[in-house]
Amino acid sequence: MLKNLTRAGALALAAILAALAAGVTQAQAQPPLKVGFVYVTPVGDAGWTYQHDQGRLEMERALGKRVQTSVVDSVAEGPDAERVLRDLAAQGHGLIFATSFGYLEAALRVAAEFPQVRFEHAGGYRTTANLNTYNARYYEARYLAGLLAGKSSKSGMAGYVAGFPVPEVVQGINAFAIGLREANPKAQLRVLWLNSWFDPAREREAALTLVNQGADVLTNHSGSPAVAQAAQERRVMLIAYQSDMRKHAPDAQLAAVTQHWGGYYTRVAQAVLDGTWRAQPVWGGMKDGLVELSALHANVPPAVRKLIDARRKAIEAGTFMPFSAPLLDNQGRMRLNQGALDDAQIAAMDWFVQGVVGSVPKP
Repeated sequence: MLKNLTRAGALALAAILAALAAGVTQAQAQPPLKVGFVYVTPVGDAGWTYQHDQGRLEMERALGKRVQTSVVDSVAEGPDAERVLRDLAAQGHGLIFATSFGYLEAALRVAAEFPQVRFEHAGGYRTTANLNTYNARYYEARYLAGLLAGKSSKSGMAGYVAGFPVPEVVQGINAFAIGLREANPKAQLRVLWLNSWFDPAREREAALTLVNQGADVLTNHSGSPAVAQAAQERRVMLIAYQSDMRKHAPDAQLAAVTQHWGGYYTRVAQAVLDGTWRAQPVWGGMKDGLVELSALHANVPPAVRKLIDARRKAIEAGTFMPFSAPLLDNQGRMRLNQGALDDAQIAAMDWFVQGVVGSVPKP
C-alpha cells in the first residue's frame, strides 16, 4: 500500500513539475509587448519630447524584456500622424502613445481600425473603448513658478512665450499670473503667441521681444531650449518648462516646471500586459508625481523656498487651489466670486486673469 502511494505521489509530483516547466517555457516564449511612441519634435536633450522619451526609457528599465519600444519622432500633426499611427498598429504594436495634442483626431481614426490595439493620447478630451487620454495639471506647478517669479522680479514684468491658445496653455498662463500677483500685486505678465509647439527661431524672437518690453523673468510653453538660451544671453531670469534647462541657462534659471512620465508609462504598459487596461482618463498633478517645480537655484532665499514648499504641500493636500475666488479677468470682469473653479471650468478655460497683458485668440 505504501509503495503504491509513493508511486502515486511521484507521478503527481512529476505532473506538477511538468506543468510548471511548460508554464515557464510558455512565459519565456511569450513575445514582449511592442510599445510605440509618436513624437511631434526631435527628441533632443530637453523639452516636451525629451521628457516623454525619458519616461519611455524609465518604463524600459522597469519592465525589461517584457516590453519592446519603438520611436517615431518629428511627426507633424495631421495626415502624417495618422499614417505613422496606422503603420505602428499594423506592425504589431499592442500599445501606442500619441504624445501631442494635435494627434487626437488621427488617433481616434486609427483606434477605430485596430480595436485590439491600446492607444494613449496626451492632452486629449475624447476617449473610446481602446483609446485613453492622459494629462498633467501643469498649472499647479505654474502657480508656484509665478510665485517665485513675483518674489524675484525687480521690474514687476514677466514674459511668457506661448505655443497654441488651447486650454492647457491658458491654464498655465493664468496660474503663473495668479502666483506672480500674489507675490507682487502690481506685477504684469506679457504673453506672445507662436501658433507652433516647436519653432526655435520664433521662440527666441518672442523671448527677446519680451525682454525688450521690460520683462526680467521669462517662461514658456514651447518645445525647444531657445527661450532658456535667450534668457542666458540677455542676463534675465528664467523659469524653465518641461525640462531642467540649466545646461542651456546655468546662470539664468531660477527653477523649472518639469514633467515626469516614467511611472505612468510603466503602469499603463503593465496593465496591458496584465489584461487590466481600461480607457480611464487621467489628469494627475503634483501629488501624482507627474509635474514638479524643481531645480531651484541656490540663490533662492530660504523664506521664498519655505513659502513655495508650504503652497506645494497645500495643493497636494487639496487645501489650496490656484484657481480660487476672487477671480477677475484682465478686462475687470468678475469670473468667480466664491469657491474655486471645478475641473470642467478649468478644462474649458479661454480667458485671461487680471494681470495678464494680451488676449486669448479665438478660433
